[in-house]
Amino acid sequence: MGADYLGGQFTAACLKVGTSSFADFIAGSAPDLLPGARTSGPSALPATGRGAGGPPGADLPHGTTIVALEIAGGVIMAGDRRSTAGNVIAQRDIEKVFRSDDFSCVGISGVAGIGLELVRLFQLELEHYEKLEGRTLSLEGKANRLAAFVRGNLGGAMQGLVVVPLFAGYDEETGKGRIFSYDPAGEERKFHSIGSGSVFARGSLKKLYTDGMAEGEAITACMHALYDAADDDSATGGPDLTRRIFPVVAVVTEDGFRQLTEDEAGEYARAVVAERMESPGGPIAPLRQATT
Repeated sequence: MGADYLGGQFTAACLKVGTSSFADFIAGSAPDLLPGARTSGPSALPATGRGAGGPPGADLPHGTTIVALEIAGGVIMAGDRRSTAGNVIAQRDIEKVFRSDDFSCVGISGVAGIGLELVRLFQLELEHYEKLEGRTLSLEGKANRLAAFVRGNLGGAMQGLVVVPLFAGYDEETGKGRIFSYDPAGEERKFHSIGSGSVFARGSLKKLYTDGMAEGEAITACMHALYDAADDDSATGGPDLTRRIFPVVAVVTEDGFRQLTEDEAGEYARAVVAERMESPGGPIAPLRQATT
């Protein structure tokens, strides 16, 4: 905000009456700071971001698979730790699940750099609103604000710089967890997955999810879903026992946001890996006998 704060004094842009949206303020005073702004022009992408004969952004680091599901009184969100640049592993321990405020979290897949910028702006947006209005946005209001950021990146997405978030949180009005997706379907679901391994993770969750799951069994289901995604999608990283790199797991309930420690996540991951040593295909959903 250097252009708006010079010599210890706020400029006219800072003092101008506007909305409670931090993103609107940035768009009017310093639009170059918005996510993806430095990569929106035809010459803004670095040479490594164009890909030889491929679409723009194809060789930039990409985050991959995120899963989320409702539990009794909240939500669980988990993400693998791998990012890829083309067919190369760019980073093995990237974090893609973040606290957005006390009662919500957001996960990102797609171009990692722009995704991280989008998350930081979203976090500031919610904090800015709360400071100006003296109250927090409703969970649905937060989801709508994030949707506006996704629409704002449409130009970058058209260049191949796609960022797809997954938003979830505890709804203080209903006392339940809710999940919001921003893919073309865009509907609210009880469980969902995004990223390159999402089709495999979602198939796994479809077999394992039940209404009102307890926290522990829901985290285990998420671990199985990410394991299945890594099993079939080369861009998704499974639990790395050698390097002690495990999925990031966030829990949001009426008590607020909580991220599992490395030791806690590792305990669940090791249990899933041990189970897969005995049954590589993972747990099988029980079949119910037809009643006559």
